[in-house]
Order: sequence, then structure tokens, then C-alpha cells
Amino acid sequence: MGSLPPESVVSGARTSVPAAPLIKHMQQMDSDRIALIYSDETCRKQISYAELEAKTNAISRALTAHARSRGTNRDNDFVIAVCMQPTHKTIMALLSTWKAGAAYLPIEPSFPQGRISHILKDSEPSLVIYDHTANPTMFSSSGVPSISFEELALEASVLPTHRPTEQEMLIETDADSIAIILYTSGSTGIPKGVRLPYTAICNRLWWQFRTFPFSDDEITCVWKTALTFVDSVCEIWGPLLHGRTLLILSKETTRDPQKLVRVLTEYQIKRLVLVPTLLRSILLYVSLNPSERLLQHLKLWVCSGETLSKELATQFFQSFGDENGYKLANFYGSTEVMGDVTYYILEQSAQVNMFPSIPIGSPLNNCRVYILDEHRSPADSGELWVAGRNLAAGYVGVAHDTRFEDNPHAAHPDFARIYRTGDFGYLHKGVILYSGRTDSQVKIRGHRVDLQEVERAVTAVQGVEKGVVLCYGLASGNPEILAFVTIKPDARLSNHHIETALKSALTSYMIPQVIIIDTIPLLVNGKVDRQGLLKMYENTNNNDDAEIPLDIDYSGVSPQDLEAARVLFETVGEVLGRSARGTLSVRANFYELGGNSLNSIYTITRLRDKGYYIEISDFLGAANLREVLSHLNTSPDTSDDSEHTKYTIQPMRDEHKDHVIEMIVSSFYEKAELEQFVRDQIAPRDYALCISACWHALRAAALSVVLEDKSGTPIAVALNFDARDEPEIELGGGLAKIMTFLEYVEGSVRDTMLPEGKGTILHSFMMATDANLSARENVEAIRLLEHGTEKIARERRFRGIFTTNTSPLTQQLGRDVLGFQTLLDYQINQYIDPNGERIFGRAPDDMRAIVCWKPVD
Repeated sequence: MGSLPPESVVSGARTSVPAAPLIKHMQQMDSDRIALIYSDETCRKQISYAELEAKTNAISRALTAHARSRGTNRDNDFVIAVCMQPTHKTIMALLSTWKAGAAYLPIEPSFPQGRISHILKDSEPSLVIYDHTANPTMFSSSGVPSISFEELALEASVLPTHRPTEQEMLIETDADSIAIILYTSGSTGIPKGVRLPYTAICNRLWWQFRTFPFSDDEITCVWKTALTFVDSVCEIWGPLLHGRTLLILSKETTRDPQKLVRVLTEYQIKRLVLVPTLLRSILLYVSLNPSERLLQHLKLWVCSGETLSKELATQFFQSFGDENGYKLANFYGSTEVMGDVTYYILEQSAQVNMFPSIPIGSPLNNCRVYILDEHRSPADSGELWVAGRNLAAGYVGVAHDTRFEDNPHAAHPDFARIYRTGDFGYLHKGVILYSGRTDSQVKIRGHRVDLQEVERAVTAVQGVEKGVVLCYGLASGNPEILAFVTIKPDARLSNHHIETALKSALTSYMIPQVIIIDTIPLLVNGKVDRQGLLKMYENTNNNDDAEIPLDIDYSGVSPQDLEAARVLFETVGEVLGRSARGTLSVRANFYELGGNSLNSIYTITRLRDKGYYIEISDFLGAANLREVLSHLNTSPDTSDDSEHTKYTIQPMRDEHKDHVIEMIVSSFYEKAELEQFVRDQIAPRDYALCISACWHALRAAALSVVLEDKSGTPIAVALNFDARDEPEIELGGGLAKIMTFLEYVEGSVRDTMLPEGKGTILHSFMMATDANLSARENVEAIRLLEHGTEKIARERRFRGIFTTNTSPLTQQLGRDVLGFQTLLDYQINQYIDPNGERIFGRAPDDMRAIVCWKPVD
């Protein structure tokens, strides 16, 4: 290697690593310490290390009995596919697989059928373990045996619980055995299975232990990354190898910055791995609550999977400062090099501007990075090649692949193989800087996506003539996949129709924004003018620098509101960007344009940065941008109290009964989310009977309030009970089904997570408003009812308020404005009633029942 110029190769430190199957490093798993914590709609589960050890020993025996007959695949690997959502049971399935002597292969239950079929056919697993979120029929066509985890655990319940001997295992494993197989988008556009040996995993983990050691007070760590993504390996096994507690987070928690921040705070998490996109969302949320000094305990932030921009790094240090030991680490790698092969640590804001971009840094221990030109010769700037102990053993079913080659630049056996990353880079001041991809692969929210795979799916849609798939926004750290398509003359397709069709062929993060054009522009040599397409898209959609953006309509805006409207429309355009659906005008609804709760927070933040302020509740409750505009003001301390003077809160009295019933019928029978699925089984009088049946108990409890307007007419009501002293009500039909569902989601939380005894929990049973209220009046009425209920709870010395929301509006108000904590986020279409009927089966996946709790001081 002496002939290599120093600027073409960078090496990590040489260290010894106890490479061996990880179960041999987990021999002392008989402690009463908590290993796993998981909460869902039915339980809050804690698993000790002793329980984890015993149960996985038994399950591994049951697993071996099922897998042995099918044998190994063509690579001579025993492979067990695990198609489960993240829970404590998933960890048991993975660890049991290792104890059986097999490699685990994670499959996301929501993957399209075509992708699952390809993975099973290619990997040839001996068995598939699945949970209730997976459809077993997806496996039957592949011919691979499958079994639910529950069945496997039942079989294991009568088996020995001591550690299996090597003779009981499927195969005797060693340091070179394959531990995990992860499927990524291959360079050919076809998903390829990466075979990760224990040597690579151990090298990555022991480097982590030396570089970022666990502190004595670091008790709990989180697993939040998808199991199919390589970062999950270190998130799961790093803490468990060091006897820490692993807190398993749901997708819903990870996707919601507010929920995630609350969990990280509650458990005093001290390290977090995340993609820059999520980091940006968290920093935005933190910026809205500067006085709370959120996440001060979280010292190590590790970004990977996407480009970390200088702008985002600057935001990080603006949020947390240069003091108190905060670290922002930029990791670089891919599945083929065990996720991470170089790293760079930022500890001061001054480091951000030391380089043209945030460096990807220096190699990990026992790894080496070469910068080579197209002839494989050393170069100042070129393609990055990796050698060392982090390398995968190759791809499933592929004896030789052009990405893994013999290394002509090193004689030491540790560096005998070299991997071609497909990335460009160069050395600057002793560290490596990333400068782009050499092929069609990009990273979207941390997932590798091959644009050729997406392009093939687009052109396969019936009616599409031609398609070109490109990535926009890589440099800014906010990449988007775009599909430019032309339509066949006899086809009638919209972009929405094409995007919907793609859901059956591509995973969610791969689905592009479809742009229909008349012709595909070409260069003089006949090739597609890709830069021309991106420029056309940018000119049409990115109007940050334009005086009047093309997709903004100012009609209906009064002259005195014109400047505020300009700021509002341009800010919404900046936030929604190319995902905006429709014209920005006072008639447009923010959510119909493509907004969501996170985008709304982002919009409010951007408006504040520009000197315009609006209450979160006003923004969320606005029917359109005209209402948003009416609430904008230029003073952070200005709030409109006129609504507060219009209404008064009163204890509910007998003379309110008819109005209360009318409002309940209007709010629930006519508009409620759950009722739409059993409407044919409910009549308006059912609500009158329900309220009449519990009216005496409501009045005797004296916990309910109404909101009266200036004439004394009730315009909103909150019906409240002591949660430990609610009357039994006989109901029938669809309303009984709804109440049974609400008891199902509330009961497990109330009875396992909340204070015991009467007088401790105030249950917000029903809340309704008059049908004639405007959107803003409705939001304000709900806020005042919540304040009135909280006042009663405090006066009667309840410890908190308990409620369930199925309306997106009340969910957002509760979470973002009123300070409720989410105890359960339940996907409604998963509910099966006592008769085995999925009564809300037609509900979309994003329709949730949120069970909440607000402590009262």
C-alpha cells in the first residue's frame, strides 16, 4: 500500500474485537433487570432479562423443529423471515432465531405483495414468523412454511428453558456465520439481500462501545428504527449487550415529534439515532416551546441515512448551544458496510463552517476508505471504496458481484475484499467529504431507493406511455422523488390515479409525485434532458424567489390584508413545496392542499419568523386560508379575547337537558367519526335514550358543564363522570357497539396506567357543540369546555382528566394546545368486537382513537 498517495486512502484505528455470535456475548441474561418495555392498546409490558432468556431458549427449540426439515438456502444459510411490527415479541423472535442457529430476515408487514413474494423467493427462508398485522396468505403462494408468533410461543410453553446446546441448533454458528439478511434496492433496480456476518456486526458494535460508551446513569435506550433498516441492528443489540433497558417505540410515536419528545423526556433518553428529516421536525417542535428547555438530557444525536446539511446543523446548535456536551454526529455508510463506515462529530457551532459541507468524516475501527478514479487508481477526488471488517459477506444467491472485489491496494487479509459504494467523495483537511452518487440510487428518509425500480413501476401502470423518475432536493437535505410521465392518446389518467396504482407495487417512501407532461424533452444526442425536467419543475413549483408565484390567487383579498396574505400564501407554499395540491387562495383549505399536523406547526413557526403570529387553535380550526388570514397579527402578545366575552361556563342544570340532547345528536349522530360505520344501526333517538338513562347520574355527580351565549342559550356541553363511579347503561344496536369499543380502548389504560380509587380520575365522557357554530367558534367552545372541566377537576381534587378523541380536530387541540398526554394511539380499523366482527374495517389506517390524560396540579 506504500504506493498509494496519502490523500487517496483513510484508515481507522486497528483494534481487537471479540467477534463471535452475539448470543455468546449474552450468556449472563438471568438478571431481574428490565430488558424490554413495550406499551400498546392492551397492555404495558415489561420483560426482565431472566424472562427474555428463558422464553427465547424455549421458542428457539420450537422454531428449530419447524425449520429443520426445509433446510438451508442456496448459500447454505438457515434463514428465518420475521414479518412483525415492533413489539417485545419481535425481539423474542429475533433472539430465538439466533439461538436456533439461523439468520433473521425482517419483512415489513405493509410491504406490497410483489415485494414480499420476491424477497421470499430470492432468500428461500426455512420459515416465516408473523404477527396479527401480517396477512398469512401473502406467504402461502411462495411455498414457505409460516407460523404466527403466538402459535410458536404456545408450542414453546412446554419446552425446556435452558440455553440450547449446539447439537439442538439448526447449525453450529461461528464468527463468520450470517446473522442478518436485509433487503435493499440493488444497483440493478431489483431488491437484493445483503448477508451480514457476526464479524461485521461485532466490529460495528464494539467501535460504538469504545467511541460512545454508555454512562452509568444511562438506564434506558430506544428502538425506533424500522427493523428492515440497518440502523435497527445497533439500536437493538447495543443496549441489550450492555444490560440496558430497551424501550420499543411504535411508528406512530416516531412520526409525531410531540409524542416522540414526550417519550424521550419521560425516560431521560441520552442518545438517539435519526435521519435528518426527523431531526428537523424535532427541532421545529422544540423551537415552539423554548421556555420548556426540552431534551436537555439527550446529549448524543446521530444522523445517518441522508445528507446532513449545514443549515440543519446550525439549527441544532441554535437550539442546544455550544455548552454542556451536546454532540451531533454525522454517520455515513450503507447496509453492505453494516450501516456506518465513517463518522464525524460536531461539538461546537464553529465546526459547521470549517468545511464546504458537513464531512462524513473518518473510518471506523478496522475499516479503510479508498478514493479511486474510474480505472481503480488512487485519486484526489473520486469514487469511495471500502475495505475492512464492516463488510457484508455479499448478496443472497450471488457468488460474485461487481460491487465486491479483490482489493489490489492491500495485502493484509483484513482488507482483502473491497466494496464499491457508488458514492463520490474527496479528502479535505484530513476528513472525507461526500459529493454525490454515481448511479440512480438515492436516500429517502434514510431508506435507499433505486430510481430505476421506481421508473419500472411507473411505466408499468396501464395507460402510461413513457416515464422518467428523478430525485429533486438532495443537496438541501429534503429529497423528493418525481415521476415525469406522458400518457397514451387513448388513456384518461390523472396524477392521482397513477400514484394510487403505484401503492400496490412500491413501498410508501418510494412512491413519487407524478407530473404529467406532453412530451419528454431530449438532448441533441437523443438522451433525456434530465436537468431540463428538474429546471422545469423548479420554475413551476418553487416560487421562493418569484414576486408573484404562479400558483397563488389573490382574488378576494382586501387591500389592507394584501401584505399579510402574501406572507401567508408564500409561507404555505414554502412549507408544502412541490407536494401542494391546488392553488393557494383564501378559499383553499390547508389540509386539502396537502398539509398535516406537522406542516401546520412548521407553517406557524415560519410565520413567526416573518413577524406574523396566530394561535395554534385558530390555525387548526380554520376552514380555509381566509380564516387563517383573519387571525394573523403582528404582535406576539396580541390575542383576541372577544370570544371569551361571548360565552360563560355554567354547571349543567335540568333545564339544559333538551339542548344537551340536541347538541349530542348533532355532534355524534350527524358528524362523529365512528358513527359513519354503523349509521344504519343507529337512530337519533338512541342518543336521547342514552342521555336520559344517565341524566340523573350526571346531575348527581355535578361534574358536567355547559357553555352559554349572551342570551343564556347553551351552545356547548361537556358531560363528565368520575371514572370509577360511572353508571351502567343498557344500550342496543350500533350505539352499544361504539360504547363497547370505547370501553375496550379506555379500559386497559384506565385500569393499568391511571390512579386507583374514586375521586381520582375525571372522565370527559362526551363533548358536543351547537351545529350553528362557525369553525373558529367551535374550536373556541371546545377550549372553554376543557378549561371549565379542568377547573372542576382541580376544585374537586381529581388527579387528572381522562378522555378519548376520535376527531382529528380535538386530537390536535388536545395534543398541541391543551396539554393532554397520549396514553394510547389506536388504529380503529384493527378493532374486532366480541362477536368477531371488524365493525370499523372500512376505516382508513390513519383514523385513530387517541386515549389521553391530563394531570391536574
